Amino acid sequence: MKKINIRRIYYQIRHKYFTLNNVVIVVAFGIAASWVWGSLGVMQRNYDLQKELDIKQRQLQLAQLETSSLELEKRYYQTREYQELAVREDLGLVMPGEKVLILPPNSQAAKEADTVTVVTAAPVAAKASNFQQWVNFLFGGNSKNLDQ
Repeated sequence: MKKINIRRIYYQIRHKYFTLNNVVIVVAFGIAASWVWGSLGVMQRNYDLQKELDIKQRQLQLAQLETSSLELEKRYYQTREYQELAVREDLGLVMPGEKVLILPPNSQAAKEADTVTVVTAAPVAAKASNFQQWVNFLFGGNSKNLDQ
């Protein structure tokens, strides 16, 4: 009797669920799922490649800026102005008619006056609460009115 029930259950499952229509639907679902999975993989790869491209473009821009900066610096070093300043600094030469004034070293009082700095504390204004800022914004008030 159990053998008959098993055959009957097998027959019902086979004819109810394993029909050609159901098999086609499962195969179509499998194909669709694999297509979606592949598309997501390609999208992820494209995203990673775009990030890498953006990084490379930023590096290129930085290299171009450095190159242009060094070119300008090179042009500056070739100017007469820089050459004159370099000669003055390195060799101590002066232009005709100029006089060099050598000052004595600073006294101890002058050194202390240079190091002392006066710090004045500015009054700290009380900041309005977030709620007050929102009310002021929504009702068209001026935000400067809250701080006063």
